[in-house]
Amino acid sequence: MRTLSFKLAEWIHRLGQVWVEGQITQINARPGTRTAFLTLRDPAADISISVTCDPNILRRSPVPLTDGTRVIVSGRPNFYSGRGTLSLRITEIRPVGVGELLARIERLRGLLAAEGLFDARRKRPLPFLPHTVGLISGRASAAQRDVLAVARQRWAAVQFDVRDTPVQGPTAVPAILTELAALDADPRVQVIIIARGGGSVEDLLPFSDETLLRAVSDCRTPVVSAIGHEPDSPLLDLVADLRAATPTDAAKRVVPDVTAELAAIASLRDRNANALRNWVHREQRVLDGLRTRPVLANPLTMIDARQERVDAAVVDIRRSARHLLTVEEHRNAQLTARLSTLGPAQTLARGYAVVQRTDTDRPHAVSSVDELPAGARVRIRVADGSRHATIVEGDQS
Repeated sequence: MRTLSFKLAEWIHRLGQVWVEGQITQINARPGTRTAFLTLRDPAADISISVTCDPNILRRSPVPLTDGTRVIVSGRPNFYSGRGTLSLRITEIRPVGVGELLARIERLRGLLAAEGLFDARRKRPLPFLPHTVGLISGRASAAQRDVLAVARQRWAAVQFDVRDTPVQGPTAVPAILTELAALDADPRVQVIIIARGGGSVEDLLPFSDETLLRAVSDCRTPVVSAIGHEPDSPLLDLVADLRAATPTDAAKRVVPDVTAELAAIASLRDRNANALRNWVHREQRVLDGLRTRPVLANPLTMIDARQERVDAAVVDIRRSARHLLTVEEHRNAQLTARLSTLGPAQTLARGYAVVQRTDTDRPHAVSSVDELPAGARVRIRVADGSRHATIVEGDQS
């Protein structure tokens, strides 16, 4: 038995590196361990083999590896003599079928993301009410019927430019590119919808084609992606200006609902009318409050109060003026009496006279007989008038 085991191990080890295709049915990769264990099964026969590898090989896989994933592995077969078991130590693992397609899509996703084609700043806004909507879809497909029916139900006047193209297979991408360029060049078309129903990964592969994605990115017209159902996520969803969950959702996002818009307009009108009425009522209350104030209820009250003060001030001023005039008149009378008492008129009234010499250059009052030689002409002033006289020779005693 021992010799047979050794001979089997020696022969198997001479096989060297082999490539094996199979389906993963079990993965055991515990954190912190240096070896991961898998079970690889032949999908066409009830045969399986144990597989070991470095955990990093699983982590570096371009697509997630789960139970049921079909892969091709490269490794060396090992035969353990002690237990009589065969296993495969692998150094490389590659997904096949859908896994390979997903890996290619992921590589393209990374490339386009690095170039900025998924950047939200590149997204163009959709028009509120497009004049004409371009629709690229399969001929008489359910997606086409859904978009047209929902859009016209929401806004009956909306116009569509429908372009029928294959939506799967090798002819899909060239046909879509041709119709996309034609719609983008039409000035009437303000938004373009690319619609298709759900399908397998292979069916939706044209909508992850690099040529189509770059053409959509270069379009001047906003593009809406309506591919598949909610779980489907072709790369067109990331490049398009808007991603719709379904074709029906695309129609709702592109065409406004006339009923909802009219209801919104009516609501806005009611709100505006209510706001205006409330503003008028509020201002009316303010005016009513101002009118009830005493100063505005009887505006002449302020004038009357000020008029009374003005009248009182006028009376005071007149009283003060009369008093001042009386005082000054009394003072003037006193001064006049004093002046009359001290003036020469009173002296003349008592019998005195004033003699003025008038024959000189400067007439002046005479105070001495020496100033009156014979022949001098004089003016004699008494209380009730004056007379002129001439001095003659006579006694000067």
